[in-house]
Amino acid sequence: MKVYSFLRGGIRYSDSAVPPRGSSVTAFLPGLSVIPLAQHIGNRANPVVSVGDRVREGMLIGRGQGLGSANIHATVPGRVVRTVSWKMAEGLTNDAMVIKLEGGFEKLGRYQEVFPWQSLSSFELQRIIAEYGIVEMEGSGRPVSDMLYSLRSVKDPVTLVLRCVFDDPWLSADYVLCKERAAEVAEGCLIAARAGRMNRVVIALSEGEKELGAMLMDNMGKAEIPVDMFLAGSRYPQRNGRELELALRRYGKKHGGELGVILPMGPATLAAVHDAVKLKKPILERYVAVGGSAIKKPQIMKVRIGTRIGEIFAECGGFVDKPRRIGAGSPLMGRTVVDLDEPVVKTSFAVFAVLQGQTGEKGRAGCIGCGECRLVCPIGLDPEALYKYAQSAKSRDSTPGRAAECHGCGCCEVVCPSHMPLRTSIIRSALKGN
Repeated sequence: MKVYSFLRGGIRYSDSAVPPRGSSVTAFLPGLSVIPLAQHIGNRANPVVSVGDRVREGMLIGRGQGLGSANIHATVPGRVVRTVSWKMAEGLTNDAMVIKLEGGFEKLGRYQEVFPWQSLSSFELQRIIAEYGIVEMEGSGRPVSDMLYSLRSVKDPVTLVLRCVFDDPWLSADYVLCKERAAEVAEGCLIAARAGRMNRVVIALSEGEKELGAMLMDNMGKAEIPVDMFLAGSRYPQRNGRELELALRRYGKKHGGELGVILPMGPATLAAVHDAVKLKKPILERYVAVGGSAIKKPQIMKVRIGTRIGEIFAECGGFVDKPRRIGAGSPLMGRTVVDLDEPVVKTSFAVFAVLQGQTGEKGRAGCIGCGECRLVCPIGLDPEALYKYAQSAKSRDSTPGRAAECHGCGCCEVVCPSHMPLRTSIIRSALKGN
């Protein structure tokens, strides 16, 4: 089967500190759960419970407010003991409810009643998905109901893309989820396609993942719409929206299929769609890759939303030495974590702690003009020139021409022999211009 990829730039990214992609382990239930009221891109959810109230597992505790906002649910039974607020590394403030674990579980370890969905309309499916607060778990946290609703006015065909492109080794938790819950991912894909009235499903896989693709295809059963499998390149950042669409358009042109509007969703999101519609269950847990050179025992863990990051590291044996950096997401594009009491949220796919020497911060030197950054940029920018402009006096009054086109993949920083903060400077410069 032919492999399709974007045409220029990118890198082959590997990291020996990533946990192995074997299987997952279930983390301990947290005694105190910290449930943020903003686990999505929009306004924080409006709390519907107060300090002192008792809550059930899966109970609504925060109601979404408008586009971009999603409902928030208790992930454990217990009592709301306090509310907390904290500043994140980016300067943003987040606030949360703290639930002390008490009482019995209604879903964990219990028989789950299964609800049929084949007779439901797209409107009814969207309502259920919104009710249970399902968001894009591999991305920004955009509510899935918003994504589906936006398709109502689309006249062109719509293709749902199951995005199983693992160009970043820190996506190992999503890979394990995809293998362990292949049936749920596949059915969630068909449910989302029905909810968005889509015309076609394409399973986008990294090259070398044909076995995973065959497993997903087998679980699709007799779908009402065409389901195809497509092999994408494994160069980072192949899974980015622009790079993935470039490869998909080449695939569609070659095979004579009109893809129309492309809507990519990851396996964790589609498994959550399945759980909401078939089990009437919100997002209670997340597959998380826990690793980094400072962690004694990296592993893939199934973690309850609201579990504090420090507790997860402790379950992995703690630190081998004092970490130089602690972060959430991939080290390439992840954000720094400043407080180990910060919790796992719906969009957490990895947390890491790295030692000095494994962070890429080995002491910055001046640019040597090697041009490596230009070679790897997938959109053809000149990171060297943009960086130098951002550092100059002129940049105080204007933004360098193409800085806004940068989507922050970080390829330039990875290959820079002088370890200059290219990506960070370019993005800050672009934000200043907005």
